[in-house]
Amino acid sequence: MGETAPKSSVPAQGAAPAAEQTSPTAGQTAPVAEQTPSGREPLLEVDNVTLRFGGVVALDGVDFTLYKGEILGLIGPNGAGKTTCFNAMTGIYQPTEGEIRFQGQRITGKKRHQITKLGMARTFQNIRLFPEMTALENVQVGADAHHKTSVISALFRLPRHWREEREGREKAERLLEFVGIRDRIHEYARNLSYGEQRRLEIARALATDPALLCLDEPAAGFNPAEKEDLLQLIRRIRDTGVTILLIEHDMRLVMGVTDRIVVLEFGKKIAEGLPAEVREDHRVIAAYLGVPDDAA
Repeated sequence: MGETAPKSSVPAQGAAPAAEQTSPTAGQTAPVAEQTPSGREPLLEVDNVTLRFGGVVALDGVDFTLYKGEILGLIGPNGAGKTTCFNAMTGIYQPTEGEIRFQGQRITGKKRHQITKLGMARTFQNIRLFPEMTALENVQVGADAHHKTSVISALFRLPRHWREEREGREKAERLLEFVGIRDRIHEYARNLSYGEQRRLEIARALATDPALLCLDEPAAGFNPAEKEDLLQLIRRIRDTGVTILLIEHDMRLVMGVTDRIVVLEFGKKIAEGLPAEVREDHRVIAAYLGVPDDAA
């Protein structure tokens, strides 16, 4: 597995947006990014989000904040609402109540492609690749998210089209090396092993240049050695400047890689804190062991 992050395909996202970096003109005040008392800058804010499907309440007043540069774990028993929360964040579902903000911008009601362009990418619990495309082509699809080539430019093979095609290929090659499957570059996705397909999906998500990468059970089906490699990969992704939100059932991996953890049960947040704090929380123990709160 490669040890250095690609130079341009996974850019650091800790910097303030361009509008905040520009010096103010005379008589104007430069925008100041909101800071928490501890100096951490919010990247994603889930504010009292409720999602109903008919009479079923899938999310019930969920709220948490993800700060730039951290790895936040979103955990809970099966059916707790974790993937539903991801789906609400990424535009697959629209919240019934509440608001979701990303980089200070309200994204509730935006479509999936709009949220991707704003800098949020995700993988899926069930792998979603293009099986008849090569590993390289799958990652290039992710890189296309920010291409500006028009239909006319592509049709007549104008210089911009060729430039973006070349840059997209170079980015895809760097990312395949970064996730450790550079040697499988020309293999069809359907021919890759399960673990390689998981890595390919991560590479494709990174090709969109995300500020936030949402990983939905990336270690599902992995053996212990693969899980350890994944843990190291997640850390290296964060080291490039990408913030990470992680859904995962393997508690050893979660406790070993996250900075903070949010716990859901039956669509409600029941706990939030440092891994050591969450591990000892009686509500979390009760949720996972299936015992009443007063017995935990």
